[in-house]
Amino acid sequence: MGVLALQGAFAAHRRRLASIGVRAPLIRTPDEMRGVDALVLPGGESTTMSHLLTTSGMFDALKGALSDGMPVFGTCAGMILCATEVLDGRPDQRGFDRIDLTVRRNGYGRQLDSFEADLDVTGLDGPFHAVFIRAPVVERASSDLEVLASHEGVPVLVRDGGCTVASFHPELTDDARLHELFVDSIDT
Repeated sequence: MGVLALQGAFAAHRRRLASIGVRAPLIRTPDEMRGVDALVLPGGESTTMSHLLTTSGMFDALKGALSDGMPVFGTCAGMILCATEVLDGRPDQRGFDRIDLTVRRNGYGRQLDSFEADLDVTGLDGPFHAVFIRAPVVERASSDLEVLASHEGVPVLVRDGGCTVASFHPELTDDARLHELFVDSIDT
C-alpha cells in the first residue's frame, strides 16, 4: 500500500499505517507505483493536488490503476479527487471518477469553520473522533454506495467496494481504526 505524497497530510497517513504494521512507501512518480496494490489519497488542497498530479505525470497512471480497481482510501481532498462530480471546483480541476458522489469543495466552510465530531462508524466498536478542516460536503450519493458514517444526516464516510472516502481527516488523530478498517476491507 502506498501513500500519494505530492501535497497534503501524507506523512500523517504513513504514520497511522505504520502504527498498524503496514509499510507504506510515499508515491510521487508513476515508477514508484510499481508494486503498489492499494493507495491512500491524503487530505490537502484538491485543486493543487489535481495540478500536481497532472504536472508530475501521475494523473493518467493513477486514473488507469483506479479504473482497473486498485483499492483507494481518499480523505478530504482525496474524497474530492475520487468523486464523479465536484461543485465549486476550478474548471481545470481533474478527478478520477472512482465513486458515484457529488461533493462540494469547502462545503462545511473555510478554515475558521473547521470542527471536530464523534461519529458512529459501521464496523467500529466505539465512536471515532473526526477532524473536519475545510471539508467537502456530500450533496449526492448513489444509492449503491455503503454509507459507513454520517454527520447531522450527511454522509461523511462512504465505501464502494475497494474505494473508501472520508470528508474528514482520520490521519490527524491517534486513532488508526479507519486505516485498519480500510486495510481489512481489501484483505478480504
